[in-house]
Amino acid sequence: MLNKTIVLLFTLMSSLLIAQNQVKPKYDVFSFDKEVTLPGTPEEIFDAVTGDISGWWDHSFSEHPKKFFIEPKPGGGFWEIFDDEGNGVLHATVIYADRGKILRFDGPLGLSGKAIQVVTTYQFEPVGTDSTLFKVSIHAAGEVDEGVPEIVESVWNHFIFERLEPYIKSGKHLIKN
Repeated sequence: MLNKTIVLLFTLMSSLLIAQNQVKPKYDVFSFDKEVTLPGTPEEIFDAVTGDISGWWDHSFSEHPKKFFIEPKPGGGFWEIFDDEGNGVLHATVIYADRGKILRFDGPLGLSGKAIQVVTTYQFEPVGTDSTLFKVSIHAAGEVDEGVPEIVESVWNHFIFERLEPYIKSGKHLIKN
């Protein structure tokens, strides 16, 4: 009986020591806003940033996704489909959609696998008769490693200013396949 007690005590103490030495994730919050004026009505820009987004969104979990799209309705998905079998990723879920006004989705996006929630809001405001102020707001909370906020903001700069803006200005969003 004494041996069993000693073994149990040793096991519990070892477990405690191991748990104390494990690195716990850092929890934090971050947010930022971006905006750009794009040629086109709010409805045209809304349509360009929903549905098939493969023309301008270039970060994916698979090397060559079969489909990349956002379903612009409450409960709709921000999907990356890998293949014909339907394997893929649900990057986020649409929680608010009002065509030409607002789109909001909630999900980890590229941070899948971390205990993090990212709420992304797109807002569309008319500028004159032929342009739209496209605003993107990111609010994140959860497991945030050092440097992640800066990386995420840099990626969004890439999406908006290096991918989406030239895509819209070139008129590619108006070409229907």
